[in-house]
Amino acid sequence: MPQNFTVTPYAVDGEVDYDRLLDAFGADALTDDQRDRFPDPVHPMVRRGVFYAGRDVDPFLDAATAGQTCSVVTGRGPSGPMHLGHVLPFYFAKYLQEQTGAYVYVPLSDDEKYFAKDRQFEDISAHVRENLRDLLAVGFDPERTRFVIDTADADVVYPLAAAFANDLTPATVEAVYGEQPNVGLTFYPAVQAAHLLLPQLVHGRHPTLVPVAVDQDPHVRVCRDIAAKERYDVDKPGDLLSRFLPSLGGPGKMSSSDDAPSIELTDDRATVEEKIHRYAHSGGRDSLAAHREHGGDPAVDVAYQYLHFFFESDDRTVERLARDYRAGDLTSGEMKARAAEQIVDFLEAHQARRDQLGSLDAELGPYRLTDDERERARRGVGVETGRLE
Repeated sequence: MPQNFTVTPYAVDGEVDYDRLLDAFGADALTDDQRDRFPDPVHPMVRRGVFYAGRDVDPFLDAATAGQTCSVVTGRGPSGPMHLGHVLPFYFAKYLQEQTGAYVYVPLSDDEKYFAKDRQFEDISAHVRENLRDLLAVGFDPERTRFVIDTADADVVYPLAAAFANDLTPATVEAVYGEQPNVGLTFYPAVQAAHLLLPQLVHGRHPTLVPVAVDQDPHVRVCRDIAAKERYDVDKPGDLLSRFLPSLGGPGKMSSSDDAPSIELTDDRATVEEKIHRYAHSGGRDSLAAHREHGGDPAVDVAYQYLHFFFESDDRTVERLARDYRAGDLTSGEMKARAAEQIVDFLEAHQARRDQLGSLDAELGPYRLTDDERERARRGVGVETGRLE
């Protein structure tokens, strides 16, 4: 791994070289043919290379094209309020579900946050409940979506994780993750494997796709090793790796756990506009005259990157914005105003759906694993029951 940046499930530092990450992680860049095979209309995050690499993407595309069973797994670590960088993968998963009929499984790793963060379970549980409201507001199909909370669903998560942990050596975990600060995180790859293989254990063997930011790739790599064991009737899950939505301060991952500001899903119009105009790193020149003469750089302009990443749906408009910015015809302030407006439109629609939800327990009920699904999952790893009779 190059020394000028770090990318792990628990830390992202420095300016990430995404091509060098592929060599380090052993993933493959998406091809034009693969992009074209995504459901029509192909999602902007795929068209524009935000999702830029993966493994075993073709089996998922084959099944989706043929109308066969397929699933998507993408999770949430509930260490705080959700921001834009957290929620976009879920809207992408919703797109896949709508276009392919895929099952979507959303694990919430509250135990991992207890091991990895300086948090108490009481605080984590409060974040779980708030995060769940945001996930419900995305609008998944409840008949084909399951939210799985590690501690609340321990009757199914733990038997699976225990079985998979038996297939992992300490040397394997250390080789992928490095030395961990506690036994909980050393065990956690087995829990992640439970998350990623759960749809197949419930619905039978089928292609699974895991759309995640590139820092989460180690979890998928370890799970694929476990899935290769002949005693499990599952396929290796494929993954689809994305670049990071940058922080307002510039290159790197948007994070709610550092000093860089982030746009939270509860932010109102005035707050979003202030954050964008005050903090969003500009690719423009130091003066208006210099910008008009020499133009700006959209590749480092955060407002443009947000539009390119997700918030401007029209490709021709995205290309025109970049062209006008390079020519100096579009100023940094104008780019920021456009980005703020479209982000606010997105947030206000999300917030309206969230506000329409009833009590969490009532809304969540249809998205929980049924008793039969729990039993099928346990049987899939040779545990006939998770309770005393």
